[in-house]
Amino acid sequence: MTTGEPAAGNGEFDLGRLLAERGAERYELHARYLNHQLPRMLHTIGFDKVYERAEGAYFWDADGQDHLDMLAGFGVMGLGRHHPVVRKALHDVLDAHLADLTRFDCQPLPGLLAERLLAHSPHLDRVFFGNSGTEAVETALKFARYATGRPRVLYCDHAFHGLTTGSLSVNGENGFRDGFAPLLPDTAVPLGDLDALARELRKGDVAALIVEPIQGKGVHEAPPGYLRAAQELLHRHKALLILDEVQTGLGRTGDFYAYQHEQGVEPDLVCVAKALSGGYVPVGATLGKEWIFKKVYSSMDRVLVHSASFGSNAQAMAAGLAVLSVMENEEIVANARATGELLKSRLAALVDTYELLSEVRGRGLMIGIEFGRPRSLKLRGRWTMLQAARKGLFAQMVVVPLLQRHRILTQVSGDHMEVIKLIPPLIIGEREVDRFVAAFTEVMDDAHSGGGLMWDFGKTLVKQAVANR
Repeated sequence: MTTGEPAAGNGEFDLGRLLAERGAERYELHARYLNHQLPRMLHTIGFDKVYERAEGAYFWDADGQDHLDMLAGFGVMGLGRHHPVVRKALHDVLDAHLADLTRFDCQPLPGLLAERLLAHSPHLDRVFFGNSGTEAVETALKFARYATGRPRVLYCDHAFHGLTTGSLSVNGENGFRDGFAPLLPDTAVPLGDLDALARELRKGDVAALIVEPIQGKGVHEAPPGYLRAAQELLHRHKALLILDEVQTGLGRTGDFYAYQHEQGVEPDLVCVAKALSGGYVPVGATLGKEWIFKKVYSSMDRVLVHSASFGSNAQAMAAGLAVLSVMENEEIVANARATGELLKSRLAALVDTYELLSEVRGRGLMIGIEFGRPRSLKLRGRWTMLQAARKGLFAQMVVVPLLQRHRILTQVSGDHMEVIKLIPPLIIGEREVDRFVAAFTEVMDDAHSGGGLMWDFGKTLVKQAVANR
């Protein structure tokens, strides 16, 4: 062995053996050392499952039963789990023994990923790589404030942009903000309300508006024409448009970015993350116009004025390059568009059949299923009971049997919302659509029958909600 060469493994650490010996302790370990409320919550709703392996859009449990993933790790698993191209890229980059993160050189992979990402991003010129969606948002907030010399950023009601202090300041859900004040001096405006935006801009201290083209909480899309009109207002007042595409970007809505569904939208800064990781190595990216980056990094003295210790690391860059290659070669965006249209249309056709089903909305493979007050007296009484205890319990009543009876993982779209959000891997097809629609139809039949296990579980949720007050 030459001097400086790492020693070969001596057998002291064996990951497979460790998992075999102690994997069964997973929930106990989490309760003891991590967020103790998570295992408690999972046990309460019957989600405390043990998954042994995963591939594509499926998990398998210890009994070998498959579970369809309609959640994709909150959108991280855009290509599903363990895509072979991404796996190979990570093996290759580890085997290459690159001189990574020396801090004082320029490795090729970050430049190559930036070049490829910008090829899908007209009117944007440069990229900053961080480690997550919330870091991408933090970067955009800092860049917008510095570039404009103004302190205030506007955001939309019910927005979600992350949970670190800066991104929390532009989070439109009070449940996340409560107890963490003081936050940054930012102001909420209703999504789609141009008059409210104009009123704030006239105060002269606004650096930017940050907005999700489709809000993750509730799956609410910006009204047609809003993004372009907002952009014109912002630029007239020398403020910037920041688009948060952390969840909607990279094909989720049937275009590479969700804002590309609207003609003439040219954002100043765009935030992406989640699916760019391939589900393996955390990565976030803030894309922006040339002049903004040139102003932030205006001299050699400011070369490190904004940086990230693990940003642009080789594994993350390799994963991102592999993801973009798969998206292009396997026509992932087109599949998301076609499969999303199929799934949405089949679910929308059920609205007239089930009085508890209010609306189906969204784009591509980002779909919201909203439930509402039924017409019939018997169902209305049960609905009212749930609403009095806690809004959102009926949606949870749907999510639970989808997993427990039909082995399909979904999520309620936000706290105190009667909305289920579907954000499956972008690789799903007609087989997965058939399976979900059949399962959802059966759950709706049960709910409208007025009895059975589903409403019994609803009583349990009511008791739990009352006890937590």
